[in-house]
Amino acid sequence: MVLLALIALAGCASTRVVFPNATPGAPLRVPGWELRPEGDGPFAAVVLLHTCHGVSKSTHAWARWFRDRRYVALIVDSWAARGIGNECDEKTPDVPSTERFDDTAGALRFLHAQRFVDPNRIGVIGWSNGGVFSIAVVNGPSLERARRRGVTLEPPGFAAAIAVYPGGCYSLVNELVTRPLLVLMGDADDWTLPDPCVEMVANMRRRGADATIVLYPGAVHYFDVVGQPRTYLPDVGNRNKPGECCGATVGYDAAAFADEQRRIEEFFGYHLRRK
Repeated sequence: MVLLALIALAGCASTRVVFPNATPGAPLRVPGWELRPEGDGPFAAVVLLHTCHGVSKSTHAWARWFRDRRYVALIVDSWAARGIGNECDEKTPDVPSTERFDDTAGALRFLHAQRFVDPNRIGVIGWSNGGVFSIAVVNGPSLERARRRGVTLEPPGFAAAIAVYPGGCYSLVNELVTRPLLVLMGDADDWTLPDPCVEMVANMRRRGADATIVLYPGAVHYFDVVGQPRTYLPDVGNRNKPGECCGATVGYDAAAFADEQRRIEEFFGYHLRRK
């Protein structure tokens, strides 16, 4: 049975859910939140994958934003499933990449079991650490590696994917997405560097992929976290600073955020429209 728990939060527009991920033989119970529009549907849906700081107020704000545009929104809380906090520093456990992939596959299965969701119109969006997994679940070689482990996505899989300042582009520069992909990031990001993502998208496009990247001038990590002051976080792990170990610049950028919302609305509006 896909649905393990469904607990309504009193006075809240979201529903707390728990579902099994797709790890063969030993599926993990993954908590999350589901938000749905009024009506019977079936609706398009979007899976939301959090940053290394975990599910935040910003994640919930995005879920409400999608619901208000008539999408079912499903937040996947991979950190709570593993007892990980939201510090995002060098003490944060290094979760194998297969685990967040399996969580995302489990979220897709969960949505397929909901009568009010159109299984042909499900997208995925991830930020930072979650961004690389929103790419992976539409990436041909990643899907094949998962298949060899016994993990497959419920057909037809995710219809489209968005990655916002994604980590891990360097690991995907020679791979190929099989569904439309939109990457959004600041050109001044010193935490997830834009150059590998630019190279990744360029390589994919040369091989025929429907992939696009948008760089926002002067914007840094967390440019879409409303109210986040521009500051330097000295304790967050950063693979781009091997000698120093840590540190990255973050900060809200109103112009970038406004354009991001416009592009996300247009992208999913097109690719998740009713056929």
